[in-house]
Amino acid sequence: MSSFAYKLGTRTAYWGIFIWTLRCRILRREAVEREGPLLIACTHLSHTDPFLLSIALRKRPIDWVARIEFWKYRLGAGFMDTMRAIPCRRFGVPVSMVRMAIDRLRRGRLVGICPEGGVAQGTRSVMRGGPMKKGVCLLSHRTGVPVLPCIMLGTDKLNRVPPWIPYRRGKLWIAFGPRLIYPKTDHPNRRAAREEMAAELSREYQALYQEVLKEFGLSESEVP
Repeated sequence: MSSFAYKLGTRTAYWGIFIWTLRCRILRREAVEREGPLLIACTHLSHTDPFLLSIALRKRPIDWVARIEFWKYRLGAGFMDTMRAIPCRRFGVPVSMVRMAIDRLRRGRLVGICPEGGVAQGTRSVMRGGPMKKGVCLLSHRTGVPVLPCIMLGTDKLNRVPPWIPYRRGKLWIAFGPRLIYPKTDHPNRRAAREEMAAELSREYQALYQEVLKEFGLSESEVP
């Protein structure tokens, strides 16, 4: 796992993508630049979300939790390892992923996870009250590390060629929550505590979504 390779890759991609191709606007960038361990819980409109967020926030590496299928081939595995990703099995209890993520957090790292468990648009998105998995809440309760909600808009439009052509200036909006969500360590029931935390995180996503629409003058018809 090379820190140099990660920094070189994200910085090169930044100049190649955000300078020549995409127009990116970020709300509360400073929220993720705090010191110490942090869990970023990001929405998932497209498979490009983790990749683009890592590039946009290139100054602090994000160790993403990703499905283990990306490690199936040597080239993909090498890329995921360079990006410090954490493999996760989507079926059953992801014991290995939990252990690795906890280890990274205890070392003061920033771990990224998409609570929806896969690409989710429209009413399936947590931004519109869609369901979410509780893995991020489990990690927070196990470590005491706070969760920072994050939403990305515009990535669903990047599955076509035109937005990637230089000077076409595809648009991307990124926003972090106005506050961190901390685990309730004094709750008598751990499962109930995680359920409450997930409900709180869900409300934050929906409020943040409305804030972004208003802040950047967007309409719901422009985003999935």
